[in-house]
Amino acid sequence: YVGSKTGRDGIHGATFSSGELTHQHETEFSHAVQIGNAITEKKTLDTLLQAQAQGLYSCITDCGAGGLSSAVGEMGEQLGAEVHLDRVPLKYAGLSYAEIWISEAQERMVLAVPPENVERILKIFADEDVEATVIGHYGVEGRKLKLFYAGRQVCELDMEFLHNGLPRPTKEALWDFTPRPSPAVPPRGDYNEALRKILASPNVASKEWIIRQYDHEVQGGSAIKPLVGATEDGPGDAAVVRPVLGSPRGVAISCGMNPRLGPLDPYQSALHAVDEALRNCVAVGGNLDRTAILDNFCWGNCNKPDRMGSLVQSAKSCYDAAKAYGTPFVSGKDSLNNEFQTRDGQTIAIPPTLLISAISVIDDVSRCVTSDAKEAGNYLFVLGRTGGQLGGSHYLLVEGVESGNDVPPVDLSGSLKVMRAVQSAIQAGAIRACHDLSEGGLAVAAAEMAFAGALGVDLDLRALPCEGEPSEAAKLFGEAAGRFLVEVAPDRYDAFLRCVRDVPFGELGRVTDSGRIVLRSGGKTRIDLPLADAKAAWQGTFRL
Repeated sequence: YVGSKTGRDGIHGATFSSGELTHQHETEFSHAVQIGNAITEKKTLDTLLQAQAQGLYSCITDCGAGGLSSAVGEMGEQLGAEVHLDRVPLKYAGLSYAEIWISEAQERMVLAVPPENVERILKIFADEDVEATVIGHYGVEGRKLKLFYAGRQVCELDMEFLHNGLPRPTKEALWDFTPRPSPAVPPRGDYNEALRKILASPNVASKEWIIRQYDHEVQGGSAIKPLVGATEDGPGDAAVVRPVLGSPRGVAISCGMNPRLGPLDPYQSALHAVDEALRNCVAVGGNLDRTAILDNFCWGNCNKPDRMGSLVQSAKSCYDAAKAYGTPFVSGKDSLNNEFQTRDGQTIAIPPTLLISAISVIDDVSRCVTSDAKEAGNYLFVLGRTGGQLGGSHYLLVEGVESGNDVPPVDLSGSLKVMRAVQSAIQAGAIRACHDLSEGGLAVAAAEMAFAGALGVDLDLRALPCEGEPSEAAKLFGEAAGRFLVEVAPDRYDAFLRCVRDVPFGELGRVTDSGRIVLRSGGKTRIDLPLADAKAAWQGTFRL
């Protein structure tokens, strides 16, 4: 046992997070919220790394949901285990043995340590003032789980029963997908106001007030910070850190999520989440061949067939995306049954939402790229095709139009080729700035790139790679996956073209020093906004 002491905080945390919410939860489960301690967490991490480097333990797991009961129960499945609960360090007196066993207090780990290494590993923890103690052993005759407290046996269970004794439940899953196109929106003379509204919408607007709550400068290892650009307040695609300061290698961390798509098409929604997380990673210099992903499912009551059906669709989609992109899922979590019934019988449920995180190794952080425009006169290209679907788009949201379920389909093989082309161009030093196209489409990506770099952009959509004949609105604000906006310096123009020659791309315009965001289509100027106006809209929503 290593880490923080055990308390009542966190008991039934897993039960709380997986149960349907009621008006009594605040009083019933106030103890379910764990009390974290960042200093203890850091010391525990550091000492575990020392022990790992010396090969002093053979197995390790954290005390997550279920606390010691899950950690010991999972690790001891094949061998059995004996645990003396009165040896567990406590925050305060008065805990029953049951509370000690199921507490989900934070910063606690369970290690399997060979007897000959116990003295050495305990010294490592003692030297750093980290709580550590031997609470039992693995290997019990008959694969039993035996618990003792104050010299008395309080539990004996077969591991076989613990892991396989409960009948597996059968749940009904139903997903009825009937195509429902989004209604057409009359064309406008200009789309300035639409762009302002999308930039100010909660899913797109700056989250700087949240980001600044946390220290992303600890130990000076940040190569790309969450906010980038001329004044370090523009949107970044991913963060990059150098875990070892003497090494040029880094780790890119990115996310992908669009909660508007889940209720419309959970399968395509999950594909979009995976695709966006990977594109964000690639956009800063990540390597797809050394990228892993994680999932976080937030869903409603999965005892209801339609909720379960959408979850099944999303899980299938994750499998298909991981196989197609060659990016394994290495971890994840879920929070199900996020529904609440009011006293008058109204059910409030969260939309089915999937967050995908990606992590990638970068061999040399000096080759990393950020999303902000760098220099007037540089070329701007879009890679990837734009379709005509507007289902789930933020454009329909700000126009007050009810969306159909015509979510832009993700072309897995096509998107993979585009990502590999961008990866190749970044590694060749042919890209100065790179930004993914996601919420708000091309217009939002261009605006963000411009005001992050305090430079203008001038784009003509005639060269935009398209599938079919999308409307002006779809060209500007469509949220098709698999696309990037990139900036290329004149002296790297030919090198860039060599990298992207096998994927759809279009040269749309230039970075300018005009201080304006200009997008033209059909021979007319469709958007013409000052940088200051666009940035004010983007920053104003959550500014305190």
